[in-house]
Amino acid sequence: MVDVTERTPCGRPLRDVIVALGLGAITVLGFAPFYIFPLPVLTLACLLGLWERARAHRERFFFGFAWGFGCFLGGVSWVYVSLHTFGAMPAPLAVLTTLLLCALLALFPALAGLATGALAPTPVARSLLAFPASWTLIEWVRGWFFTGFPWLAVGYSQAPASPLAGFAPLLGVYGVSLVTALSAGLLYLAWRMRRKRCAAACIAALVLLWSGGAILQARDWTQPAGEPVSVSLIQGNIPQEMKWREDQLRATLDTYLRLIRSTQSKLIVLPETALPLYFQDVPPEYLGQVEAYARAIGADVLIGLPEYGTGKDEYFNSVITFGASPRQVYRKHHLVPFGEFVPLKALLGWFVEAVAIPLLDFSRGPLGQPPLAVAGQKVAVNICYEDLFGEEIIRQLPEATILVNVSNVAWFGESLAPAQHLQISQMRALEAGRPMLRATNTGMTAVIDPRGRVEAMAKPFTEAIVRADVQGFAGATPFVRLGNQGAVLLAIALALAALVIRLRERPRHRSAQQRYPLR
Repeated sequence: MVDVTERTPCGRPLRDVIVALGLGAITVLGFAPFYIFPLPVLTLACLLGLWERARAHRERFFFGFAWGFGCFLGGVSWVYVSLHTFGAMPAPLAVLTTLLLCALLALFPALAGLATGALAPTPVARSLLAFPASWTLIEWVRGWFFTGFPWLAVGYSQAPASPLAGFAPLLGVYGVSLVTALSAGLLYLAWRMRRKRCAAACIAALVLLWSGGAILQARDWTQPAGEPVSVSLIQGNIPQEMKWREDQLRATLDTYLRLIRSTQSKLIVLPETALPLYFQDVPPEYLGQVEAYARAIGADVLIGLPEYGTGKDEYFNSVITFGASPRQVYRKHHLVPFGEFVPLKALLGWFVEAVAIPLLDFSRGPLGQPPLAVAGQKVAVNICYEDLFGEEIIRQLPEATILVNVSNVAWFGESLAPAQHLQISQMRALEAGRPMLRATNTGMTAVIDPRGRVEAMAKPFTEAIVRADVQGFAGATPFVRLGNQGAVLLAIALALAALVIRLRERPRHRSAQQRYPLR
């Protein structure tokens, strides 16, 4: 049997590390599809308690790493499905790659533990200043470091039902992470000081914080613009293992043409790479039929498909419009590392040899692309992974009236990833104060309102059309104007306040040592 009291390399009993690992794992239940939004507050409070028990910085690092490894292993292990089931990577190598990714991501909570202990000298300062600041800034760094992977930022767990989601239009997802971490700090202090009067003050502050979020949640930050537009979101349900087979090409083209012709909506949206051909290689008569039908009913069709560029070896992951409006194109800018391009190819070329992923070397589209003017609306398109980066989506705002995400989440099978991605889209709608339309190949195809609530959704892994009348919105939330700057500056202010307290405490500590030297 394993002795849970055995000391680990960090000097603490193995039991504490196992507890941290378990806390991280159950945190996943706070995210979609479970939506138990109070749970991350509780697990972060427990993690803070473990950090307070730590006797050295390295112990905080180990506890943070264990928490992060449990969280990411439970929450993003669907990477294995992409690599092995659909990417044909050998199972042992796919397992190793997934574990290495989870370990890399676990370094970020570990660093938050180090920063929390280093910034503040007292439990109160650590819980209310250093911890929220460190957690928020580390998550923000994870959102752009090495092109960024902000998946499972704790702010997402609060969308859309938690009162803390009311802070999203002000400060974005990282601002919601900050108030979530602050809530955990208050909860921990209330428990630690439960026999003292200040425990009541912590509970009162917690109630005030959540009540403020609820009040903000009820506020309208944007206003309806123009008349509602009828929308059809098409879910073709083409199995990933069949999608790129040449003998299935005709069936795929026929499926989407049939589904397009079965709706009279003014805005029809198809998923990412719905047509498994380059735009220039699609039979002209096929695109002619799509365009003729769309013009006949006064509609615009948005089709996801790759296209060649004008340069050598240049091709893009694009959305192209067909129909009543002039033809327009959106080209994906933020590409997926190891999914759409291979960074440091000279060193990591082995990855290309190990997987069978089509279209692995896309080019980047322009950074500042305008919204697409279709169906009487200005549509801000983003493609799959781009939905994770709210600071990039707001570049098309406030001009855009509707957000559209097209995706092919068939890569993740029946894992947690599609539901988690839907929750990310719900946060984008909250931040922007605009509806989000999601057209996916296998799910979750959905209409999300400006408050982040799902109004209509197709059953996953079925051929379906989601129809709705969608109202466009105008105006700008504070997040649209400030981006991540608001949350980052607030976190820096908290960190500086913690640091000032530490610097003030240091002379007192030295004076006490001089008067009462250790013998």
